[in-house]
Amino acid sequence: MSINQLIFRSFQRNVKSYYLYVFALVFSAALYFAFVTLQYDPSMAEASESTRGLVAIRAASVLLIVIVTVFLLYANNLFIKRRSKEIGLFQLIGMTKNRIFKILTAENVILYFGSLFIGTFFGFAFSKLIAMTLFKITGVDAVASLYFSDEAFIQTLLVFGSIYILIMLMNYLFIRNQSILSLFHITSKTESRVSKISSIEILIGIFGILLILAGYYVSARLFDGDFVSINHLFLAMIFILASVIFGTYFFYKGSVRFITNMIRKNKGGYLNINQVMSLSSIMFRMRSNAMLLTIITTVSALAIGLLSLNYISYYSAERNAENTAPTDFAFVTSEDAVAFGEVLKESRISYSEQRVDVLRVEIDIKEITGNDIENKMRVAVISDRYVEGIDVSQGETLFSGYSDALLTLLDLKDSGTVTFHGLTAVFNQEYVGIVNDSVLPLYFTGGLPAVIVNETTFTMLANDMDPDIQFDSSLYIGFTLADRETVEAADTLFQSMPFSQDSGNNSQYSVALQQKINMGTTMFSVGFLGLTFLITSGCILYFKQVEEGDEEQPNYKILRKLGFTQNDLLQGILRKQLFNFGIPLVVGLMHSYFAVKSGWFIFGTELWTPMLIVMGLYAALYSVFGFLSVLHYKKVIKMSL
Repeated sequence: MSINQLIFRSFQRNVKSYYLYVFALVFSAALYFAFVTLQYDPSMAEASESTRGLVAIRAASVLLIVIVTVFLLYANNLFIKRRSKEIGLFQLIGMTKNRIFKILTAENVILYFGSLFIGTFFGFAFSKLIAMTLFKITGVDAVASLYFSDEAFIQTLLVFGSIYILIMLMNYLFIRNQSILSLFHITSKTESRVSKISSIEILIGIFGILLILAGYYVSARLFDGDFVSINHLFLAMIFILASVIFGTYFFYKGSVRFITNMIRKNKGGYLNINQVMSLSSIMFRMRSNAMLLTIITTVSALAIGLLSLNYISYYSAERNAENTAPTDFAFVTSEDAVAFGEVLKESRISYSEQRVDVLRVEIDIKEITGNDIENKMRVAVISDRYVEGIDVSQGETLFSGYSDALLTLLDLKDSGTVTFHGLTAVFNQEYVGIVNDSVLPLYFTGGLPAVIVNETTFTMLANDMDPDIQFDSSLYIGFTLADRETVEAADTLFQSMPFSQDSGNNSQYSVALQQKINMGTTMFSVGFLGLTFLITSGCILYFKQVEEGDEEQPNYKILRKLGFTQNDLLQGILRKQLFNFGIPLVVGLMHSYFAVKSGWFIFGTELWTPMLIVMGLYAALYSVFGFLSVLHYKKVIKMSL
């Protein structure tokens, strides 16, 4: 048999084992090529001024290279170990190590670059769809086209060619450093299965759980006022990160085995076949995979957390726009409002107008806040006669318009006294609460709540106001369109006006659109990175299950001879995969939940809906690899007899 025939037959025999590896490589190459194509696509150039997303896409493509490189090197390491006996047989029949390396290199050239070109083709085919997705998310009015970039193709070849060189270097070092005897024992090396758990392992397990709980506790108290300085806040974040990462490692190193051993002892040693197959794998294999599972869990939590926070910002765009401009259009000068009103009338766009007098007053809130922050602040004050549905009694004050971040930082009480400082007099008002709806634009509030008082109190404050702290304009004019279908047309007219860039005049539609554009690009990049990591980490866990399934095939053969049916073994396999894939998923989701919960209010106004959507999609896609591993075990069980 010639070397070429040997290469072809070896490739044909092993290609079935590489199908998921090929899929991940094709997917990675397609995604990278599509990402790089976006940077050179003329349609993106037309939208670059409004998306400002090319920087985010370039950063995402660099991170994508890191993820793909780590995955391909790890996957190659698993597969070459699976072929260690084959390499040993080649040496036994007289082949030199250099000849064996050339055979493996030729196989990898066919597999790797074949997958690379297929992936590039798919990347080109779907590049238009990806550009359309980006435009849809960001709301950019641009036309996506199917565009093949020579620069993107060359860049893809250079990147994946460099990764291929690293893979070949790893294979060369592996073949060179292994003896014939060691090659036949690599796949049979398993963790020693001792029945007794040491006291040190128990302490490690308990310590790991305590570290995770400590990280969760500190993250829950991060913005409760316990950490008032930037240094304290930074140190708290470092502690959370370190405790959760090390706690996760110790959890896999000792806690899982400790918990499963307690379950086994609780049953008095009488375990059915399902429990034996599931608990045994968890007890004796998860400990040896502690580092790998820690990395997968941590990065999964990071991906879910970042995507959740980005989606929270994107999801909250309309609400944030209302805080910036409570009405469709907000003006701070009568001249600008009149000019825009004339334009709307000429275009036959109906609207209603509201004019509100605004004061700026210094108030003292030390009696209604639970934090040791600066208690005196300058706020915008209006009369209750401008607010529909709100009637404030004389001597009372009501706050309006808040964010969850502001409420967390201020920690406002339900009642107390608020002191208003005029130019010559002091007015004490009873605080009666805060409502969610914004009544003034950001120009007047500066992110703080607006204060609503009785008309009589407002008149007293106006007669004793401090002129040095007043706004440049003391008038807020709001336009509300009668027909919501005319919003986009009205916004186009607003943007064409010479005052549209003035910070005091705002369009609610434009503010919401701009936030969606900014956050949509980031969410797009983070989403595809998260998807890439999901697929690569899922493939790694699947490869580990393939390796374990091949090692355990003799055990299944014995169990089948003892009378256990295929269905009996599959039930145990299902439980085993539920643990192998479920534990990293659940721990990663918990990490991301506490991370998002600690500071989500900084990014938006809604937590549960966007976070649950992200977590649900991630869990569903992640479960696919667990299902694939069950199918592989089913095949192994069939082959055991």
